[in-house]
Amino acid sequence: MNRRRFWAVFVCRNREFLRDRSALTWNLLFPVSLIAGFAFAFSGSGLDLYKVGVMGDASAWQGSAFFETRYIQFIPVVDRSAALTKIERHQLDMLVDPTARQYWINDEAPKGYVLERVLRGTDVAVSPFNKQTVSGRAIRYVDWVMPGVLAMNMMFGCLFGVGYVIVRYRKNGMLKRLKATPLTPLEFLAAQVTSRLWLTLATAVLVFIGTNQFIGFPMHGSYVDLFLVCLIGAISLISLGLIVAARTTSEELAAGLLNLLSWPMTFLSGVWFSLEGVHPFLQQCAQLAPLTHIIDAARAIMLDGAGLGDVSGHLLALTAMSLGFMAIGAWLFQWE
Repeated sequence: MNRRRFWAVFVCRNREFLRDRSALTWNLLFPVSLIAGFAFAFSGSGLDLYKVGVMGDASAWQGSAFFETRYIQFIPVVDRSAALTKIERHQLDMLVDPTARQYWINDEAPKGYVLERVLRGTDVAVSPFNKQTVSGRAIRYVDWVMPGVLAMNMMFGCLFGVGYVIVRYRKNGMLKRLKATPLTPLEFLAAQVTSRLWLTLATAVLVFIGTNQFIGFPMHGSYVDLFLVCLIGAISLISLGLIVAARTTSEELAAGLLNLLSWPMTFLSGVWFSLEGVHPFLQQCAQLAPLTHIIDAARAIMLDGAGLGDVSGHLLALTAMSLGFMAIGAWLFQWE
């Protein structure tokens, strides 16, 4: 690889992006406006559906009036420790074990108090449940949704910033002219990927710092670990965009393909809502999307204080996706 040719294309792409004021404004203001809107909309009390985790065999639920109560969503739970962590974070309102006649709530959670009263009132005729408590700082919805919004903004920037731009180059004949130069496909693609990578990460850092100044997000893990997740995640998303840009010659077709990739990931990766209680098939499908692993790893680091070892599964999945997408994109790439 010739460093001078690589650097020339890299600088050219950076100047092109920075001179496009509308794209630069969109990448900065769109996530900020979303986070500010959610902070305002969900800052007060709400009428959200109660969520109760239930352990044990479903047959043990029968005969209890509590499990027939309306407006309560009952979610089967396998891992007790993970469920208790969600209660501590106020992401789950109560955990009930009908077999052992035990329940867990957070004494600082108003919803837990209400559910406890409902449970004791509906099961007065049967053997009572034994109370267990956990405690922890409340996690606001804006705290929970912020990693998803940042990851979603990264996704759109990576997919359209590489896929759509290269297709535009091919359509207006720029790639044909570059083919006549000593520039190799590897040098061209490497410059495009590197340019989009640092621009995406710089935008994400600026948005995070700016919104954190007036909202104050919880951070129980390491900023270095969070940045590493964003780095590997951005590479995987950029590599996915290269597949669309490899041979597509129409901007309209490229936009359709990129939307076909981005919007299902937006709704199935847990950006706006938890995948708890969603159909198992959709949960399995969500694991095939890079955005799911980015969001899950970022939330684990920020909200649960997870380290790199705890999110290693997500990092390995993102790395494997990056290598696979990049190999396919390089293999399919054509100048014309």
